Amino acid sequence: MKTPSVLSVSQLNMYIKSLLDGDLSLRQLFISGEVSNFTNQYRSGHFYLSLKDEKCVIKAVMFASYASRLRFTPQDGMKVLVRGRVSVYEQSGQYQLYIEDMQPDGLGALHLAYEQRKQKLASEGLFDEDTKQPLPIFPQKVGVITSPTGAVIHDIQQVLERRYPLAELILYPVKVQGEDAAKQVVRAIEHFNRNKEADVLIVGRGGGSMEDLWAFNEEIVVRAVANSRIPVISAVGHETDITLCDFAADCRAATPSAAAELAVPDQSELKATLRSCNTSLQYYMKAYIRSLHDKLERLVSHQSLQVPQNRVAMETMKLDHYTEQLTAAVKRKTTQEKHRLSKLSGQLHSLSPLQILARGYAVVHNQNQNIVRSVHTIKTGDKLVATVSDGTLDCIVEEVTCNE
Repeated sequence: MKTPSVLSVSQLNMYIKSLLDGDLSLRQLFISGEVSNFTNQYRSGHFYLSLKDEKCVIKAVMFASYASRLRFTPQDGMKVLVRGRVSVYEQSGQYQLYIEDMQPDGLGALHLAYEQRKQKLASEGLFDEDTKQPLPIFPQKVGVITSPTGAVIHDIQQVLERRYPLAELILYPVKVQGEDAAKQVVRAIEHFNRNKEADVLIVGRGGGSMEDLWAFNEEIVVRAVANSRIPVISAVGHETDITLCDFAADCRAATPSAAAELAVPDQSELKATLRSCNTSLQYYMKAYIRSLHDKLERLVSHQSLQVPQNRVAMETMKLDHYTEQLTAAVKRKTTQEKHRLSKLSGQLHSLSPLQILARGYAVVHNQNQNIVRSVHTIKTGDKLVATVSDGTLDCIVEEVTCNE
């Protein structure tokens, strides 16, 4: 009897893997199931999950090279349809499904991605109404971000020429669909903001399928529109087409032509307004002039101007009356001040040193003309001068007596 060969665990797992990899029916499978235990490895970009139905479950992995192509993010409980192959992960000896493509089961991938992204950006406040900027009333420069070919740019140009030819149209040509379209739109918005080349921006394109309009649902475009310091009008597709760019823009237009109408005023309306203002101004000016004319006629017809001598006579009478009042007031004031001066003079006279001398007092000065106030400043033999009311006396001190 032949002895069976002994295999290592690695050899066994490798052998099972070769069997599964060699089975053509397991190389490309389409499997539907419910996502569970979903994990997004943000560093590597790989998706790890399980697919299950009512009875069974299978481990699955979607490598970053395939996961990066998905327009939506898988979530637990989501029904999906996947394409992939079955193989063995040798290190754990576990067979699993290697997913190469995934689609939502029932709801299209683009619709699901649209709703997921809309919910995410709305939660960040990018669509809030209080962040919207008002459009300028009289823009001098209108920036247009769209394809240089097609009807969009021509429609916008025609509307601007018809409504407000004073505005300058500045076109930044971009791709409006395809792989590089979103990046080009973002560069255009950043260019206008960086160089301040426009007062208002129109971002748009013509109608198309959801795939055609998808560049305007890309997150980088939505964020660029929301962060623009220049007001943005979104005009993507037809009236029934709603993109995420529409929610982030300061204003949404149903069509590119409607966007141009929102961007600039209508010159015919401005002219009508000016005509109305001119008519009102003329009316009010005429009414004002009439009121001044009536006032002038009343002044001219006044008696003072009809017979000026009477006016002069009346004013002369007033002047005479005021003169009499002023003269009387001056006399009263002069009399009052004379009485007050006389009273003050009497008071001052009573305090005069001459009056004191007249009562028998004298003022004594020493040789230095200083008033002698104390006997302690005098000695025998000093010469003094005594001033009395009617003259002076030269004296020589013979004796000094000090009172206790």
